[in-house]
Amino acid sequence: MLFSAGDQNWLLPALKQPLDLDDLIPGDGEWEVEIGFGKGRYLLDRAQAHPERRFLGFEVVSKYFRMLRRRARARGINNLLLVRGEALYALSAVLPAAFASIVHVYFPDPWPKSRHHRRRLFDPRSLDLVLGVLRPGGELWFATDFIEYGERVVEILQAYPGLDVELQPGPWPDGARTNYEAKYMLEGRPILRLHARLSDSAEPLRLHPEGKAAIIAAVTNRLPSPQA
Repeated sequence: MLFSAGDQNWLLPALKQPLDLDDLIPGDGEWEVEIGFGKGRYLLDRAQAHPERRFLGFEVVSKYFRMLRRRARARGINNLLLVRGEALYALSAVLPAAFASIVHVYFPDPWPKSRHHRRRLFDPRSLDLVLGVLRPGGELWFATDFIEYGERVVEILQAYPGLDVELQPGPWPDGARTNYEAKYMLEGRPILRLHARLSDSAEPLRLHPEGKAAIIAAVTNRLPSPQA
């Protein structure tokens, strides 16, 4: 897993855990996270438009990671930290809890086959990792063209304690946020968009009711056996 910010790169094994994000991008600006930034259209524009904030982006595709890194450097953007690797691994292993004000997820892989559903980013067993980086009052912005998956995401989010979910009735006020979204809007393809917000009194690291049993079982199975 490779981290990049400004003109510097770091390999994951050399990093402290949990990661001290202030060491990588100093300042007191609030953090926004995009999981699966693709070609980086939205993340790059938003980072440039809001130099007072700090941004963290995840992408598994190497060419897209390199593309956005090159474009960010060409624009002189220094408030953007990029990660090439699996987001859920970083969310569970190296990132601090409750550090971000906004998480963006646009057009994630829907893994439509039922045997692959466990790989979805939004699953009751992994939702605590995605929402765990949000501070109380933090927001999630999400969009997908795979309506069946989107409806399942709405169902999962609505069952999460302290999270208020609101469907976006039409396009975002600032227009298409990704290349996929711009293409699908021209094609007239239906898109499900939503905005969710954690309550200001939300407690960190809560588990989804549907995933709690599986997570507790997994943790229990990893504990050492009691000594006789």
